[in-house]
Amino acid sequence: MKDGFIKVAAASPMIKVADTEYNAGKVIECMKKAADKGVKLLVFPELTLTGCSCYDLIGHSVILRGAERALERVIEASAGNDMLVIVGLPYAPRGGALYSVAAVISDGELLGLVPRSETDGTLFAAADDEGGEETMCGKFDAFFDTELLFTSDVLPGLSVAVELGADADAIDAPAARHALAGATVIASLASFPATVTSTIEATESVKYRSKHLKCGIVLAAPGKGESTTDNVYSGLCMVAESGEVLASDECEDCFVVSEIDVEYLENLRRKSGKYGRSQYKYSHSELYWGEEICQTELTRTYRKLPHLPEFEKDMGNYCRRMIDIQVSGLVKRMTYAGLDHCVVGISGGVDSTLTVMVCAEAVKRMGLPSTNVVACTLPCFGTSSRTKSNAIIVAEQVGAEVRVIDIGESVYKHFDDIGHAHDDYSIAFENAQARERTQVLMDIANKVNGLDVGTEDLSEFVDGWCTYNGDHTSMYDVNMGLTKTQVRAGVRYIAQHTEDKVLADALWDVLDCPVTPELLPIHDDQIEQKSEENVGSYSLQDFFTHKMMICGFSPAKTMRLAKAAWGDEFSDEELTKWLRSYCKRYFSQQFKRSCLMDGPSVEAFSVSPRVGFLIPSDAENSLFMASLDTVAKE
Repeated sequence: MKDGFIKVAAASPMIKVADTEYNAGKVIECMKKAADKGVKLLVFPELTLTGCSCYDLIGHSVILRGAERALERVIEASAGNDMLVIVGLPYAPRGGALYSVAAVISDGELLGLVPRSETDGTLFAAADDEGGEETMCGKFDAFFDTELLFTSDVLPGLSVAVELGADADAIDAPAARHALAGATVIASLASFPATVTSTIEATESVKYRSKHLKCGIVLAAPGKGESTTDNVYSGLCMVAESGEVLASDECEDCFVVSEIDVEYLENLRRKSGKYGRSQYKYSHSELYWGEEICQTELTRTYRKLPHLPEFEKDMGNYCRRMIDIQVSGLVKRMTYAGLDHCVVGISGGVDSTLTVMVCAEAVKRMGLPSTNVVACTLPCFGTSSRTKSNAIIVAEQVGAEVRVIDIGESVYKHFDDIGHAHDDYSIAFENAQARERTQVLMDIANKVNGLDVGTEDLSEFVDGWCTYNGDHTSMYDVNMGLTKTQVRAGVRYIAQHTEDKVLADALWDVLDCPVTPELLPIHDDQIEQKSEENVGSYSLQDFFTHKMMICGFSPAKTMRLAKAAWGDEFSDEELTKWLRSYCKRYFSQQFKRSCLMDGPSVEAFSVSPRVGFLIPSDAENSLFMASLDTVAKE
């Protein structure tokens, strides 16, 4: 299967209550539509073939025989199609018991009947005593069990569990047990009516359950063809994956399609250590899907900036919480160490800009004067007047003590000491400046009973774009858990909400400046050394980090998703170039991450050598590069 994706659909056709022949035709229409779209899992509502609003009519022999004939038609229509179809109907195998079941069908075969467990207030019988039996329903032999799972020999990670109606809300729901035992997708055949809050409630429930169980959920609720005697039905259909709704709609003849990433779900589960074999015994029905499943076409979208909220309305609260985490960590560290000053090296870039404002908030929260923030600008050979000016303006506007310390003479003396020519612009020329700045900042911190607060962010630690024991090192780094895109969002949020126009203007100009280390000599006071020309767009890098290191995807799959998300801004050649660079640097620069200082994590990922994502400093990247080579050959 291509990158672990399974194309799924939820359908709620306009049926006619108690007209099983008509309803079978509507189900078959949906099956044909799904097949044309390459769907491999199709889910219908509970009691689709009769309607869930039959009331006492549901147990009448005429309705039951009609449902049986309708099921025969659906099974026959599925012949030659490897799609897994799950449709609801009433079922009365023997002894007068009546069940609401999900019929699981593929390629002309009834694979199993899964009964509803929660039956209070309905005519349906509990299925506790029927587990694991083969039973007769007309012409059909089928497994009848609440504990059935349906797996695929083409995609080993795919395992489909089924739930009906109120089973989704049960304390000990079978689908939840299935998920803990390994089911990665839950087919939810719903039966709830429409209310003013039903869509919101269903959405929140599906998001929570899919996140909590680390699974995909395909939900279909009864449609507008149901009886309106006591309720109205909306036809809500939804596809979700680990807390994210991928597709959702409610309308007449509702039909939604998306792709669930089973590989992603498996990666999440491996990290948690909670999933695997359980005390329950499950029957497995093997499905065979042909090779065409390997060519799954993606209809779902991927956000360019996955480390930030999807909607702008959520950005304010997100940034406030992000900055509060930084401030809280810094306050605790200073209080514990008995320190009363923050020392920050300010460059005019977004990282040091956010850091100095975090420090200002931290001393304020501690009841200390704003001048206890010592903001040092340390100009040297590559410093432009634009960045220097912005750095000073921001520091002054937050009330910090500003110190301007030109380190050029000290660096030249150091060059003389080590025998390095003043016009030799090799790596030693650059790194000497970064290490001189770190020495100055730490020594000032010692003098003022302060903490040298680092400014490097997560993105720069990931790609190693920092000088070892230079800007790489501090006494505490408040940006260590933030990607470059998160840092930019924090600065942007402050610029948008501050009442200080001078500060706002400087912040907007900081955001407009290119990312630069300013270590090589400049001409005509223009910024010439640009980080993103060497390591690629940081927004793109953060996308790579999210997909490869957080989601656990291969470089080949990451490349596919990068094309989908960033193809309008970068060519395939550019994406390949920067992903190769990323893979190479991620491995080669690990030694810098193996000795990082303390700093607060903002999201569930960090590169801290204590609790973060760790690799050896001398691991090989050959398998990652080989994965990219497969993309080049396609």
